[in-house]
Amino acid sequence: MTLNDVIHRCADAPNRPVLIAGPTASGKSSLALAIAADQGRMIINADAIQVFENWRILTARPSLEDEARARHKFYGHVPGDQDYSVGAWLREVRPLLSNDPAPVIVGGTGLYFTALTEGLAEIPPTPPEGRARATAWLSEGGLDGMTKALDPATRVRIDTANPMRVQRAWEVLQTTGRGLADWQDNTAPPALPLFETIAFVMDAPKEWLTPRIEQRFSIMLKDGALDEARTNLNSWNPAHPSAKAIGAAELIEVVAGRLPLDEAENRATIATRQFAKRQRTWFRARMKDWNVISAPNL
Repeated sequence: MTLNDVIHRCADAPNRPVLIAGPTASGKSSLALAIAADQGRMIINADAIQVFENWRILTARPSLEDEARARHKFYGHVPGDQDYSVGAWLREVRPLLSNDPAPVIVGGTGLYFTALTEGLAEIPPTPPEGRARATAWLSEGGLDGMTKALDPATRVRIDTANPMRVQRAWEVLQTTGRGLADWQDNTAPPALPLFETIAFVMDAPKEWLTPRIEQRFSIMLKDGALDEARTNLNSWNPAHPSAKAIGAAELIEVVAGRLPLDEAENRATIATRQFAKRQRTWFRARMKDWNVISAPNL
């Protein structure tokens, strides 16, 4: 499927929201912009880190030039020290689903798309003391112990290599006494069933994606990622949700004089490759009914 094929398919159904999922650096944002600019659609962010205001360059948010070509929503609208959840995202997105023309929803956070198209359990929030306990345990190397503490049904369902997912599941169990899987199995109908959308998932082979990831971080540095880290230095707190941006901790160490830049770049690149692998695994498992686009062919 070529770029023109995708654009024409979306143009034939202006009232259907377009969903575009894909791993980092796969070109999904460029595809979303091409569709939105061609058809006057709004672009809605579905990336859990790009919502934070304090890391524009490092999280690869759309440029000012891109934002001038199409309306963009839910990029950089959350302070970096505030929590933000998939439930909060879903509540913000829901009123925009009936726009005319319908929006393009793009991102790499599979959980956002799953919540949108399959439904989301209304789980009570974690008390601050519970969040602090979980964060401290995880920072002390407690991922394995936290994973083992989960109920079996949840443990086999979530990505146990993703600390954020494990922590969330553990917090739910501790707060409610019920496993995340149990909450998910008793979920209200989705805000946007998949059959009412045009859904694409980017197939980005490792051998094609890895060089792009390596090049992308170098470009971020040239575009001012270190200056961005200096701006964040005084308010830096690894417990803040925005601190989970890949490369943030490493660049903070660089500007604080505790880590060479080349080592920071190497660590961030490795972490990004690992993250992309987890994304691809999620998409293959959870998006089997989506239209697959070969990223190298766009």
